[in-house]
Amino acid sequence: MRTFGLIGLSLTHSFSRDYFSHKFEKEGIKDAAYKLFPLDSIDLFPKLLEDNPELMGLNVTIPYKEAVIPFLDELDELALAVGAVNTIRITYSKPGSKPFLKGFNTDVFGFRQSIKPFLESHHERALILGTGGAAKGVSHVLKEIGIDCYFVSREKKAEPKHFLYNEVNEYVIQHFPLIINTTPVGMYPKIDGLPELPYSLLTPSHFLYDLVYNPEVTRFLAEGKKYGAQTLNGLSMLHQQAERAWEIWQK
Repeated sequence: MRTFGLIGLSLTHSFSRDYFSHKFEKEGIKDAAYKLFPLDSIDLFPKLLEDNPELMGLNVTIPYKEAVIPFLDELDELALAVGAVNTIRITYSKPGSKPFLKGFNTDVFGFRQSIKPFLESHHERALILGTGGAAKGVSHVLKEIGIDCYFVSREKKAEPKHFLYNEVNEYVIQHFPLIINTTPVGMYPKIDGLPELPYSLLTPSHFLYDLVYNPEVTRFLAEGKKYGAQTLNGLSMLHQQAERAWEIWQK
């Protein structure tokens, strides 16, 4: 049985297994299964591969999209440019040989496809909440489109174009009509979580995108709706990146 799966720290939030299980059933794919592989540490990754020689592909989620890279044999050009991996293709030169692991980034494709229909001419600047692997994929897409990106995090960074949350004031909100949450804040089961922003300063000209898709409407999006902002969750991105990952695994 060809086996695919998802690695991450906590996977209770994930729809990936249901998505692929439904796909296999709908498309009559009877020789494949999709499993969840929660890892308390990325250092357990080699043991996971050793214990599951039937694995042919993995998705990668928080917090291992960057940490998994040293364990891989090769990155495709996009994953190398972004500096983050969310899809791994596993191949063997012969049965029982050492697996060859190649990393890809399908988040870029998924995010680009999901956000393109909603962007307007005034979306010239974006605040990206978070600085992890998902944030790297998002910024890669926005820079390609020509949108100026600044990052927001809880800790001061040496990089330029960076704010602390308490530095996001009226001026910043006014000049950044696109705000994208790439952190797990607000994700199931901790659905009361909320990025610390001055939401009352939002207007109908703002667009809030949350990569979180469980729950469907996070508190981040709910606050945006309250002040008239356009909102979108990450479910479409999940579907798009999952289909691209499946294409990669079939090659």
